[in-house]
Amino acid sequence: MKFSVINLGCRSNYFDGELLAQKLTEKGYTRVQEQADIYIINTCTVTSEADRSSRQFIYRAKRENPKAIVVATGCYAQTNPQALARLKEVDLVVGNSHKDRLVEILEDYLQGRGERVFVDNIFKDSQVKNFDLVVFFERVRPFLKVQEGCNNFCTFCVIPYARGKLRSVPMEKVLEQVKSLAERGFKEIVLTGTQLTQYGWDLNTNLYQLLLELLRIKDIELFRLSSLYPSEIDQKLLDLITQEERIAPHFHLSLQSGSNRILKLMERDYTVEDYTKLVETIVQRRPISAIGTDIIVGFPTETEEDFEETYKLVQNLPFAYLHVFSYSDRPHTKASKMFPKVEERIKKERVRLLKALDQKKREEFKGSMKGKTLRAIILEEGKALTENYIHLEDEGFKDVGAIVSVVL
Repeated sequence: MKFSVINLGCRSNYFDGELLAQKLTEKGYTRVQEQADIYIINTCTVTSEADRSSRQFIYRAKRENPKAIVVATGCYAQTNPQALARLKEVDLVVGNSHKDRLVEILEDYLQGRGERVFVDNIFKDSQVKNFDLVVFFERVRPFLKVQEGCNNFCTFCVIPYARGKLRSVPMEKVLEQVKSLAERGFKEIVLTGTQLTQYGWDLNTNLYQLLLELLRIKDIELFRLSSLYPSEIDQKLLDLITQEERIAPHFHLSLQSGSNRILKLMERDYTVEDYTKLVETIVQRRPISAIGTDIIVGFPTETEEDFEETYKLVQNLPFAYLHVFSYSDRPHTKASKMFPKVEERIKKERVRLLKALDQKKREEFKGSMKGKTLRAIILEEGKALTENYIHLEDEGFKDVGAIVSVVL
């Protein structure tokens, strides 16, 4: 039988999707891009728009092949399984709690056995499952998921309810995988997870110690870190990422709001002043650093003054890019019960203003790098990505997978 895996949302979902694809291939199924007999929709639920997008892909799959089996899995399936089970286009709902058993569940279903909905309490999970089996590749860059889940419960965020509590991959397994990737000739590795800065808290270690060990593997030229939580970057980690050349000078630090009042309501345990100091320290120590961030617009009770504080802060800080999201109520979260809500038309206008500022920031950052020599990995012929996350195109980029010096 032919199957298709459609991954939505974060890198963790893509990692999980590749694992599922590998398991199905090992069972004799054939992965296709065109019409399939089985569609696995690996859903996202970080916003209401993500829910909508997940449903659209479910509808599209059934339109492509009305006789196909459509499996909804991932975070939306975990947090709101009944909503998906009610859709006539969905045959099976498999939450993150059962994703490691999805192939077995699917085969039972094909033989006329089993239930339609498989979801359990995600907080029962105590370890990252099946880490050894797969690495997600973005062209020539392996993404290595080293932890899962989050122990923070920010008032707007559904992710802990979708991904569960913090679970880290044992350090020896991470090192073993990285050594294997180095032997295969890869030059850049991206470390990722639901909350990367919490790596090792459950194993009596931490991200700083992991990086020290990884840096002993000399054949990897560049380690890139995914999103970092500002207040979880202690002095040792800060010193390491700003001094070690083999750690890419590209740091995604989620801000969410430039208003201290809103940050407090969000239960983010840092202030605007803390965040500003962190960004300024990184850029002062490593001037070529790209700092990216996430901003949520229209959090409940956000006033025009709160938004102005956010806008001015973003305007003044040396960001390389922004990811802007419109707030939407998420199940289980405290913020969903906060009032008053911000009107949709106001949220849309604030998103528009910040996205325009994002474009300006991207152009300014790239302009500030003009004349500088940077390392870049060649993603494919004619395309490269610099150490500080600038995408380049040049017909001279030929040696795919190599890290080369470029002058902007």
